[in-house]
Amino acid sequence: QVQLVESGGGSLQAGGSLRLSCVASGYTFSSYYMAWFSQTPGKEREGVAVIDTSGRNTYYTDSVKGRFSISRDNTKNILYLQMNSLKPEDTAMYYCAAGGVYSLRDARYNYWGQGTQVTVSS
Repeated sequence: QVQLVESGGGSLQAGGSLRLSCVASGYTFSSYYMAWFSQTPGKEREGVAVIDTSGRNTYYTDSVKGRFSISRDNTKNILYLQMNSLKPEDTAMYYCAAGGVYSLRDARYNYWGQGTQVTVSS
């Protein structure tokens, strides 16, 4: 049974940092591309960052470039999202996802976690 469990969200002031984690189980973690998505109420889910199976290649949506960093530990089956210089507009539920394509389109992903909330106040 595939499971993706996110943690690390919280409430903080603008300018702060958080590190999100996503622990994967029930499938071969190292064989799947992994990504982080964000979603706010009433809006569609948006791709934030994607990482390839090796961890060597990453891609970010423009709004987080230079502030967020995605990484993975294939020995521990964990995906990370380091979030620095957080802004109020980063406030969202953040989900990790596993899929077979290097993409920021949510339709390309097979497995999803339940999400972790990040709230940034000004």
